[in-house]
Amino acid sequence: MSDQISQFRPLDPGRINLMDPIEVQYWCRELGCTESALENAVEVAGEHIAAVRAQLEAGQAGAN
Repeated sequence: MSDQISQFRPLDPGRINLMDPIEVQYWCRELGCTESALENAVEVAGEHIAAVRAQLEAGQAGAN
């Protein structure tokens, strides 16, 4: 399974598709976050990767 994820590339690299478990694992690895954190960030910021990345970074800054 990890080999499958290492070779995976999303169809739309600008958006996160939470309906695809492989894509969720890919984005968690790329963004260094948990599935729960990714889902929360998408819920708050929408599915655009830049907005999700900013939301995750803001959440990490608030946790320190």
